[in-house]
Amino acid sequence: MSNVEEFPAAASRKLSEFEALLSLAPSVLDAMPGAVCICDHEGWLVRYNSEAAELWARAPALDGKHDRFCGSHRLFLPDGTPLPHGDCPMATAIWQGTPANNAEVIIERPDGLRFPALVNIRALTGHDGEIQGAINCFQDISAHKAAEDQVRRKIAELEDFFENSAIGLHIVSSDGIIRRANKAELALLGYSADEYVGRHVAEFHVDAPVIGDILQRLSSGEKLDRYPARLRAKDGSIKHVLLTSNGRFQDGKFVSTRCFMTDVTDLYESESARRESEERLAATYNAATIGIAEADVNGRLLRVNDALCEMLKRSREELLNMTFFDYTHEGDRTEDGALYQRQVRGELDSYVFRKRSTTPDGQTLYLDIHSSSVRDESGLFRYGVRVIQDVTAAKQMEDQIRASEQRMRDLLEALPAAVYTTDAAGRITFYNKAATEMSGRVPQPGDMWCVTWRLYNPDGTPLPHDQCPMAVALKEDRPVRGAEAIAERPDGSRVPFIPYPTPLHDADGKLIGAINMLVDITERKHAEGRQRLLIDELNHRVKNTLVTVQSLAGQTARHASDLGDFLQRFEARVLALSRAHDLLTKRYWKDTPLDGLAGEVLMPLTEEAASRVTIAGPAADLDPRTALSLTVVLNELATNAIRHGALSSNSGTLSLNWHLIYETGSAPRLNLDWQEHGGPRVETPIRRGVGSRLMERCIERDLGGAVDVAFEPAGVTCRISIPLHGSAND
Repeated sequence: MSNVEEFPAAASRKLSEFEALLSLAPSVLDAMPGAVCICDHEGWLVRYNSEAAELWARAPALDGKHDRFCGSHRLFLPDGTPLPHGDCPMATAIWQGTPANNAEVIIERPDGLRFPALVNIRALTGHDGEIQGAINCFQDISAHKAAEDQVRRKIAELEDFFENSAIGLHIVSSDGIIRRANKAELALLGYSADEYVGRHVAEFHVDAPVIGDILQRLSSGEKLDRYPARLRAKDGSIKHVLLTSNGRFQDGKFVSTRCFMTDVTDLYESESARRESEERLAATYNAATIGIAEADVNGRLLRVNDALCEMLKRSREELLNMTFFDYTHEGDRTEDGALYQRQVRGELDSYVFRKRSTTPDGQTLYLDIHSSSVRDESGLFRYGVRVIQDVTAAKQMEDQIRASEQRMRDLLEALPAAVYTTDAAGRITFYNKAATEMSGRVPQPGDMWCVTWRLYNPDGTPLPHDQCPMAVALKEDRPVRGAEAIAERPDGSRVPFIPYPTPLHDADGKLIGAINMLVDITERKHAEGRQRLLIDELNHRVKNTLVTVQSLAGQTARHASDLGDFLQRFEARVLALSRAHDLLTKRYWKDTPLDGLAGEVLMPLTEEAASRVTIAGPAADLDPRTALSLTVVLNELATNAIRHGALSSNSGTLSLNWHLIYETGSAPRLNLDWQEHGGPRVETPIRRGVGSRLMERCIERDLGGAVDVAFEPAGVTCRISIPLHGSAND
């Protein structure tokens, strides 16, 4: 009989996406930027990261009983319609394999708070194509939705401003075709939109040289301010207008004009003595869509326009009985008053000041004041002209942008992954704490491309900073993915990492810089090394197992009476070996408890007589080699008991007991007693069978122990003594 050591038969296989995700440590999911959750093939929630729990405002139990498809309290469609969890995008991905890309849902937390979320879901399939589960990456897009709403409101306001402005407005293309005109302009000239828009602007100008001069000036970049012109109305009348316009250029090319048209026909026809005054009034007040006021030396208002009245929510009569200090916030009165008095004294020609104003209903406005002086011929102050623009919305937007920028910086600073940014030239502009920890240094002013001290390729060759993935991303204006590198700290230690450089662009698509996240893959590299060792060990164990099976086949064949007897005996022995392998595999080929091993081997063979089988003994762990050898022995004894011994009758019983013997200076010994009672009378066999030889080889030769089988008339007994050496690593 050969001396064979037993190892697992299972070969390594590549993990599926689902299995790989489940094998990740919780910290890996928590390190991902964004909320992530994973469901199994039945939709039960099996994994999620801390950001997902924060968005849900709850931490679902992963017990396969409560949370299915999503960890949210409730779900709704974007229009507010309730969305059952069984109909959500995650359920569709699991049942049908259909992904969800940038789908919007409404998530409700247990406290009733709702927020819009953008979900991206993909089914996870196994090697056989079967869906094993799905992964959901989602994020709170409340700020994005709010920004969209604000943009829509701004667009609506601009459209309203254009269409319902009190003065005529029109847009003319570079070739002189009228593209748009508002209601005021159409009403002024008496044309419908179909009669006016789409025709050349020269068709409506009385003086051909005038429109030629206008287009020439605007195309040259000149701005027109109150340019006089005459237009022909539909009824044949001539309208005298003042045009305030400038050109719009794109990539240096003249595209169109934007023109304010003020009707000054009545002024033109008035007496010449009042024309200058009326033109000033029209230009200053009627053509203005922002607040304008005139004030005396003490700040008392002499004249205000409608826009200012609407802005301050006060009537003209009320304002003309006030000074501009009266509606100024008390915290800004002193500074505004001091600047105005310097202007009155002639120390300042004008000044610009942003201040707060309070409306009668208690609302606080932010106003940009452009104050200038009107003086007589001798230079004495006559009155101040104050142009007032409501910038409350802009101020709020600026505050929101600053807050958003601060939140972004706080977020990047809080990320456990190293993150840094550069400008378009590659100079480092921002780095978080994790970046300094990973690189082992604080980036210095002027550092380029990367926060690391030195870089190397995965094969250990030096990698110049100006050739690193971040430099490639900036130079080629594209994200770089799939690259690996090694960072060396000033202390000489090295960190393998994966970079994710991504270019950043402004609203016009111009490259303004890049952001890079460096993911430390030290643990992954260690895991890959351990995996290679495990594969080598498995190869060794498989070879040894095949040798064992070959030995079993040879021994069984030499002592089998015929092919049927060989098949029966060989199958039983291989199944016993398989059960031992299963038990060892469940425990990752570590020490196996003896009571579990005995149950795995005996109970399947003695299922019908389970009540007549007793297994007892103290806790004892067996190394893989001892477990496999003992499995073969117990299987032989149990098979003999079922065929010929105590378990072949309805009255027989079987007991397996063991105890440990500890001796000073040597490994403990395990003594097992196999005892059969109540079966048929036992006759001593004439010759030793293959089973006896196999048991002797397993115990005596393979394990260095002793085995004694006695064929007593009352029942077979077997005493086994083996040393315990702990886990085997051969």
